[in-house]
Amino acid sequence: MIILGATSDISQAFIDKVLSENEKKYPKIYLVTSSFDETQRLAHHLQVKYKQDTEVIPMDITQTIDYSVFDSIETDLLFCAAGFLGKNTEEGLYDVNNTEKIIQINYHGLVPIINYWAQRFEKVGKGTIIGLSSVAGLRGRQSNFIYGSAKAGFMVYLDGLRNYLYHRGVHVMTVLPGFMSTKMTVGLPLPKILTTSPQKAAQIIYKAYNKKRNKIYVSGIWWYIMTVIRVIPEFIFKKMRM
Repeated sequence: MIILGATSDISQAFIDKVLSENEKKYPKIYLVTSSFDETQRLAHHLQVKYKQDTEVIPMDITQTIDYSVFDSIETDLLFCAAGFLGKNTEEGLYDVNNTEKIIQINYHGLVPIINYWAQRFEKVGKGTIIGLSSVAGLRGRQSNFIYGSAKAGFMVYLDGLRNYLYHRGVHVMTVLPGFMSTKMTVGLPLPKILTTSPQKAAQIIYKAYNKKRNKIYVSGIWWYIMTVIRVIPEFIFKKMRM
């Protein structure tokens, strides 16, 4: 399999889940990352714990991509957990570099790479693409609407890609995590009852992957929360602080 965003906690938990559940190892796992040294440590962990062969592919999706690095790779599973929360404060809102990075990493830089693999999978008539979006993309809120708008665009892209590839033998699954206790959320005041660990999320995602689910919430409570938020009339919603 190939992992986009290999240093994310959910990527590492998902790899651990897949390898612990399967006696037959993958010929190779490809770890695509902008943090080479950290990902090398992950590769070493996988070799020691699972005797799993890996290859680290350095790639910064905010820069021009050299797609030739993928030419020799054979896989039928693409797991995409690349993401960047950024600064979701008033200072961050008007920070052009912060805004560009949020949009680039969460949407603009991902779509062409996933499209590349979608075409590869379509040609052989099989494969699975798992993309992590966010409940933040379900309605724009003042607390994180730049991040949310990028995740919304990514979610709609996955919706359309799933529709397009359905009759071509390729499965696309969208994952909607709520709050998660990861490196990206360290320091944020997350409600414990609404927060999921990467390991628990990996279990849920792996089960849904095997069942070929289309769109899942990592925690079911977020379906209820976001259903309520989405039906609040705009003339009321715009006055709320969320």
